[in-house]
Amino acid sequence: MLGFIDVPGHEKFLSNMLAGVGGIDHALLVVACDDGVMAQTREHLAILQLTGKPTLTVALTKTDRVAAARVAEVQAEVEQTLGELGFDAVAFFPTAAAENIGIAELRSHLLQLAERPRPQQQRFRLALDRAFTVKGAGLVVTGTALSGEVRVGDTLWLTGVNTPMRVRGLHAQNQAVEQAHAGQRIALNIVGDAQKEAVHRGDWLLSSPPPEPAERVIVELQCHTPLSQWQPLHIHHAASHITGRVSLLEGNLAELVLDTPLWLADNDRLVLRDISARLTLAGARVVTLDPPRRGKRKPEYLQWLHALAAVGADDAQALELHLQRDAVRLEHFAWARQLSEAGMAALIQRPDYLQAGQRLLSAPLAARWQRKLLDALARYHEQHRDEPGPGRERLRRIALPMEDEALVLLLIEQMRESGLVHSHHGWLHLPEHKAGFTDEQQAVWQKVETLFGDDPWWVRDLAREVHVEESLMRAVLRQAAQQGMITAIVKDRLLPQRSHCAVRPAGARAGSAARFNLRGGFPRYLKRRAEAGDPDPGVFRSDWLHPPSRQRSYPAR
Repeated sequence: MLGFIDVPGHEKFLSNMLAGVGGIDHALLVVACDDGVMAQTREHLAILQLTGKPTLTVALTKTDRVAAARVAEVQAEVEQTLGELGFDAVAFFPTAAAENIGIAELRSHLLQLAERPRPQQQRFRLALDRAFTVKGAGLVVTGTALSGEVRVGDTLWLTGVNTPMRVRGLHAQNQAVEQAHAGQRIALNIVGDAQKEAVHRGDWLLSSPPPEPAERVIVELQCHTPLSQWQPLHIHHAASHITGRVSLLEGNLAELVLDTPLWLADNDRLVLRDISARLTLAGARVVTLDPPRRGKRKPEYLQWLHALAAVGADDAQALELHLQRDAVRLEHFAWARQLSEAGMAALIQRPDYLQAGQRLLSAPLAARWQRKLLDALARYHEQHRDEPGPGRERLRRIALPMEDEALVLLLIEQMRESGLVHSHHGWLHLPEHKAGFTDEQQAVWQKVETLFGDDPWWVRDLAREVHVEESLMRAVLRQAAQQGMITAIVKDRLLPQRSHCAVRPAGARAGSAARFNLRGGFPRYLKRRAEAGDPDPGVFRSDWLHPPSRQRSYPAR
C-alpha cells in the first residue's frame, strides 16, 4: 500500500510542510507542462534538499494540452533545476490524466518503490500536529511517523504531559488499520491520563520514555545563505517551531543552542530561518546530542565530529566512533540512534566489547584503561613497599576515578583472572611484587606469633609483653593482618586467623551469642562480631591499627 501526503510548498506554510515531509521515503514532484518550473517548484525542491534529499520522481502533467516540444522543454528545465540542487538520477513520467496517458507506468514505478525494504529494529516516533476529541472515542491525535511501527494495543509515551497512553485505535489512508509504520500520516485514538487541552503541536508519541530533551546539539549545516557567529534563528523540527542561536565551529559543523529543548535524535533534519521568519537560510542534520561544554574547538574533537558526520545512518560505525572516545551509555546511544532493544542487542554482540550494566567498552579503550590500572598499581608498590597492595575500590579511585565504577571493577576482575594482577586476601598486586616483614619486623613477629593462642590480644599489651615501641608493634601487626595471619575483631583487638575462622561456625552451631558465650573463653561482644562476620575472615580494616586519637587505658591481660 502506498501512502500519499500532499503538502504545501510555499514558504509561508513551511511549518505545515515540515510536519508532513518528516519521515517520508520518496517525493513525487508534479510539474504542469503548461506552466513549467515556477517559484513554488523551486521552494518545494529547496525544502526537500534541506530536509535530506529523499529519492525523487517527476510527473510531467497536462502533456495533452501542449506540443511535444514543450514537454521536452519543461523536462530540460526541471532537469537543470534538479541538477542545481543536487538531485541526481531522477525518473520522469509524462502524463495526461484526462487521456489516461502515462498513469499506469507511473503507478507501476511507485509500487516498485514501495517494495523496498524498510529500516528494521527502530523505535516508534511520531510528531503530533493536531489533537481533538471524537464523540464516543475520546482523544485522537494525528501526525507523521518518523520511524518504527505501532500496533493497536501498544503503550506509547506522550511527551508534554509525560505519561503513558494506550493505543485504542489506528487510522491510516482514511481507514482503520491494526498497525502503521514510518512515513505514514496516522491518526491514533489514545487512552490515558491526558486531556486534549494538555496536548500541543510539537509533542511526541514515543515507544519508550525519552531522556532529557536536548538544549545544545552539534549539527552539519547546508547553507543557502552564509550564517554569522551567534546569529539568532527560527528553528523548525518536525512539528516543532522554536528559536535559538548558532555557534559556528569548523567547515560545515556548528553548535545549535536552543531556547526551548527539543527531543532530537541523530540524523534528524532541521530547517533554519532568519529571526524575522522571512528567509530560509540553511538546513541542519544532527550529528551528536551530547557536546561537551568546553573543548568543542579542539582539533582532535573536530576531527572526531567530521568522522561521525560522515558515517550518517550506519549505526555500527557510529558506535565504533563513540567507543573511541569513551565508554558508551547504551540507553543514551539507543535513543540517539532510535534503536529498539532488539536492534541494540544485535549491535553489541561482539567478543571485543566489554559490557557492565548499561555501559559498553571497546577493546582498544579497555587496553588503555588496563595500562592506567597497571601503572597506578606499580606506583602504589613503589610508594608503599611494605604493603601487599590496594583493594579493588582503592585502585579504581587512584587510576580511573571518573570512569564508570562497574566497568572498571569488571576490567580489574578480568585482569586478575588473566594473571596480569594477583590478589592476596583482597589486596591487588603485580606478579613480581613481594610484600613482607622487614628484618626488624620479622624478629618482632617471631616473638609475637608464639603468644597468640586462641585468645585475642590488645595491641598495647603485646607491645609491653615483648618490650617494643607501640608504633613498631602496630606496623608489625598491620603487615601480619594484611597477609591474613591475624584479624582485627575490634579496634586494637586482634585474634589469630585460625581462631576467627573457627568462631563463626561454632557460633552458628550454638544458635545465639548468649549460648555461644557459655561454651568458650571469648568476651561476648567479640563473639557477636565474629558470629555476625564483621569483618569477614581475611578482611582487615587498617584504621583499627592506627594510633587512637585519645589515650585509652587498656586492662592488663
